[in-house]
Amino acid sequence: MSVTLDSNQWNLVYNVFSFGLISMLACTVYTLVSQSRVLPKYRNALVMSSMVTFIAGYHYFRIFNSFDEASEGMVVNVSGEQGAFNEAYRYVDWLLTVPLLLVEVIAVLALAKEVSKSLIMRLVPASAAMIALGYPGEITSDKNTAILYGVLSTIPFLYILYVLFVELGKSLERQPAGVAETIGRLRLLLIATWGVYPVSYILGMNGDPTASSFVGVQVGYTIADVLAKCVFGLTILKIARMKSHAEGMAADH
Repeated sequence: MSVTLDSNQWNLVYNVFSFGLISMLACTVYTLVSQSRVLPKYRNALVMSSMVTFIAGYHYFRIFNSFDEASEGMVVNVSGEQGAFNEAYRYVDWLLTVPLLLVEVIAVLALAKEVSKSLIMRLVPASAAMIALGYPGEITSDKNTAILYGVLSTIPFLYILYVLFVELGKSLERQPAGVAETIGRLRLLLIATWGVYPVSYILGMNGDPTASSFVGVQVGYTIADVLAKCVFGLTILKIARMKSHAEGMAADH
């Protein structure tokens, strides 16, 4: 099984993968060197942000190479056999990074230990279930199977939304001025970017991939990854700095 792209489509996918790779690497470096700009209690959040983009950067390197190696001219091998384009790299990435993204939010709030533990124990398993249930639907060529697993993966997704907006919302009143509003925008950013993933998933549900569906899925997933990991991580850094300044750290530090 293969898809035949025209030159514009092939170059678009190639360049989008390259953009995703350098974005992840740049954000990794930036969050690592920004550790001294926040109080020690918030540095774990930045470490996790760096881990997220580093893991994603590694997988984008593999995705980039897989796409190049699976291409013969403008024809891309998507058969799933050895040497074909490997979509599984994305799911391995998400299985590791999505739980870390959620833990980032909890870490930067510096909540009471019991509250943090309760949130983590609910969010991490739910995020892992969401990714694991999505993968069978991603790789199948049967539309009904794709729909089934799409629906199943939506259940933990809705639960995550409930925890983020209801349970986590109860903790925002005790945050410094401006932080609650920024956290509110952070949650909306997470929902907006995560909303791109099911749209891209739906594009690939129509049986054997076409050139347009293949391009749509790869571009959509990559843009969502950059927003959900890089922009999200930079917002975490902003919150950590706001809280550090509110707790006495020099504003010019």
